[in-house]
Amino acid sequence: MQLTDLNYEGGIGANSIYCRLGDFCFVIDSGLHPKRVGQLAAPNFRPLEGVKLDLVIITHCHLDHIGSLPLLLRAQPGVPVVMTQPSRMLIERMLHNSVNVMQRERKDKGIPDYPLYTHREVDRCVPQLQDQALSQPKKLTSVRDEVELILHPAGHIPGAAGVEIKHQDRRIFFTGDVLFENQRILDQARFPVGPFDTLIMENTHGASPKITDRSRSQEMIRLVETINATIRRGGSVLIPVFALGRMQEVLTILHDAKKLNRLVDAPVFASGLGIDICDYFDNIARKTGLVNFARTILKDLKVCKPPRELLANKEPSKKGIYVVSSGMVVENTASYFLSASLAGNTKNSLCFVGYCDPDTPGGMVLAAQHNKELFFAAAHFKTNLRAQVERFEFSGHADRDTLLDYAVAAQPRSIVLTHGEPPARAWFAAQFAEKLPHAKVLDPVPLQSYEV
Repeated sequence: MQLTDLNYEGGIGANSIYCRLGDFCFVIDSGLHPKRVGQLAAPNFRPLEGVKLDLVIITHCHLDHIGSLPLLLRAQPGVPVVMTQPSRMLIERMLHNSVNVMQRERKDKGIPDYPLYTHREVDRCVPQLQDQALSQPKKLTSVRDEVELILHPAGHIPGAAGVEIKHQDRRIFFTGDVLFENQRILDQARFPVGPFDTLIMENTHGASPKITDRSRSQEMIRLVETINATIRRGGSVLIPVFALGRMQEVLTILHDAKKLNRLVDAPVFASGLGIDICDYFDNIARKTGLVNFARTILKDLKVCKPPRELLANKEPSKKGIYVVSSGMVVENTASYFLSASLAGNTKNSLCFVGYCDPDTPGGMVLAAQHNKELFFAAAHFKTNLRAQVERFEFSGHADRDTLLDYAVAAQPRSIVLTHGEPPARAWFAAQFAEKLPHAKVLDPVPLQSYEV
């Protein structure tokens, strides 16, 4: 197989891999880099010049995996795009939201390249989008070749899939983003067993030992206990969440606690794209049974919108539990202004339930020392950190040891390291040198073609 990483910076970002198996050409994912702007956020599709793709495969609907899909399809009209049914139900909404965000950033930040594509272009992609049932083999043909494609549940978010491809006597597996642990609203990954000829695997947590021995269920209990203590001392709780998956999981946890009379009586505020995604998850649950979520949770919790005006220098007019985007407390979002306004009061709590890049405002808050100054630059606001800050382990990615165990058991002849920063890849490479000494381990240089 010929393989090229189109994510021109490597690491985690504009995820996209071009592969050629015999005469069958395909791309896995087509993302946008969350920390880059304009054209620099997209993959480099130059290696595809003169290539007619036979297939595009989408592993899941996070924007670092789908955000540049309309750009790819602009250059590859008519190519089928295959994904799971839940991803097919989500992808249009996520791409249209991407257009909205880019239009807003063009206006607010003056980024001339934005939007990279329009709502009309997203709509033009729709006829090419196809869903495929999980665990069901499907034969796909090019002019002169054929492969068999099987999608396996990856546990990361609803719709996420690992990708198994069979070509002649070869068996290749792409993990995509994976979690080998049940979430409250989603079952864990169910991946095929080896041996594989080639394993292409994510490396997200390679540089990070598991931070706690507590189970996810124990972390749920700890979150509810932190909320209860905060509300009882007269404070408010901020839970910054990712709109796709984490908001729905947190709301379900709160709902469970309320049903068991273990949640204090307090208003629950939520807003943004995540509330819209609740409708999609409800629909996915009813049509596929692949997510454990019902929109009636919002009614039972009496979820309401946050106050209309959120200011960095003034706590919200209503105390309560705020479950809002963005998960990394990105500038000028509801979680950003709420973080700024709540951080200076000892009665409040800031509860982080997902990964925060160290360079984001959320990362800044997590790294800050108690009683030291925090500067929210976009709001031109300074405050000393006096609120309780807690991190809860609700990751959507497998810890490195579990992922390593899966890879070793799969006994691949070759391994390709993807979706990880250099220290993470280096850790996995060292482990494979010890545990799979006969396997070829490849950490691909972006835009360079390899035979694997």
